[in-house]
Amino acid sequence: MIVVEQEKCTGCRQCEKICPLGAITVVERKAGVSANCATCRACLTVCKAGAISLGAKDQNAVVCTKCGVRCEIPPGLTGACKRFTNENGELVRNRPLHIPEGAPVDKEKIAISRPLITAVGAGAAYPDYHPAPYIVQEKVEDYDVVTAVTEAPISYSSMMVKIDTNIHIGDEGALVKRDGKAVGMVTTEQYGSHIIILGGVNRVKGPDGLTVVKTMVELGNRQPVRLKIENGCTLDLQVGRHPIIDGKEDGKMRVGCGGACCGLFAEQLAKLVDEAIIIDHHVTGLLSEHPAGAEQLPYSGIKPVGRFATPGRYFFEHGSGWGGTAITNPRDAIKSVDMSRAHPGMRVLVAETTWRNVALFEIDSNGEPVEIPLTPELEDFRSMAAANCEDSRVSAMYYAGVGGSARAGVTVNPIMLTKAVHRGDAVLSIGGAPAYVLPGGGITFLADVEQMVPAPFTYTTSPAVVAPIEYTIIRSKYAEIGGHIKAIRPLAEVLAEGRFVWCKLNR
Repeated sequence: MIVVEQEKCTGCRQCEKICPLGAITVVERKAGVSANCATCRACLTVCKAGAISLGAKDQNAVVCTKCGVRCEIPPGLTGACKRFTNENGELVRNRPLHIPEGAPVDKEKIAISRPLITAVGAGAAYPDYHPAPYIVQEKVEDYDVVTAVTEAPISYSSMMVKIDTNIHIGDEGALVKRDGKAVGMVTTEQYGSHIIILGGVNRVKGPDGLTVVKTMVELGNRQPVRLKIENGCTLDLQVGRHPIIDGKEDGKMRVGCGGACCGLFAEQLAKLVDEAIIIDHHVTGLLSEHPAGAEQLPYSGIKPVGRFATPGRYFFEHGSGWGGTAITNPRDAIKSVDMSRAHPGMRVLVAETTWRNVALFEIDSNGEPVEIPLTPELEDFRSMAAANCEDSRVSAMYYAGVGGSARAGVTVNPIMLTKAVHRGDAVLSIGGAPAYVLPGGGITFLADVEQMVPAPFTYTTSPAVVAPIEYTIIRSKYAEIGGHIKAIRPLAEVLAEGRFVWCKLNR
């Protein structure tokens, strides 16, 4: 349970604000802990005065092992996540299973799931009020299906680029530059990947807008592009290929963070070593302290250099070393060895989550880790773990919003088209690729460039990205939203022009 040393408490209220259970209240500038505290340790992480510590465990509490936090849940109460209740000494999930109700197959949605034609090669109608250059109709699954297409210049354009790598490419918020011109920024990292966002209307309309749209178009057309992160790495990127970072190709992404690797491989590692530190720039794992490893091994007395998060999970600093951390020498990952728990001959594995860099240490009689060669059994394990790592790739999502110009060629009532898209009556696709339409107002979407037909984009010097936009809808509903009915042509008539190629959609 949590204990507050009143003489040290400054009444800053940080513990009160952070407690997920409302178990801490500050009265007259002193914190007090109520009986519904689950010892989640959130308050320990924010107390700068050092007034909070762990006391003795409540003997009636149940330790939750459903995540690494290991809450100590009192009878009748929940842990920090509020998922499980201690009912008479047993942890019970306190919400029923939610199972989707069966629904009949909607044949209409199947009929409009693919465009009859893509907008690539269609051109554009101008001024805006003219019908789209191609509005075609064909019978699909007994439905009269209409697809309206146009290659629309879109200023409200972005490209979300996912780079699979553990390497620290640059800080969040850092500018992404091409030829010294800002074309985007680094955003939040995802699991084993970094995300950069290129473009956006403010950069597109800025002084370097042409460089911005050119960069997005080339990436969207799966051409190679070189970018430089401010105070970070140089990136050679091509969609569908391995990223090249500071001139070195990164071919594999991690199988999981360091904590996940402890969970995935606890049984195998426990038979080979006494301890393992799995280095990762997000979460580094300490095997014997991790809940999975603790089921296999006694705690080793080894402490890693990172900041403690939850048992077996540590936060290391970013850097250009092992696992995207500042560790360049594996010995430096070991902060201390408590010889009251450790013993001479104990073997400690230090590894990256991609298993490319691995080192084995043996604790000597002075408590010093001494590097030794990997055993054949560890080499076999390393090969197995590395085989679970996926290929690193560069991928990109076209991320944009279509407004008046891109809707006027479809209907005289733009708001009706927007509503039809959000209802699912009209399906938006980009270069043949399905688009995920974001909720809320307008038509803002994401579409995977690898599912589009080859080289779908170009750009104008306005500047703007020219994107292939398709709306597919049942004819009767097209009439209801004010569509340009008189401009509809049979698909066979369009094919008779002979100006087309067949293409396969990568869905």
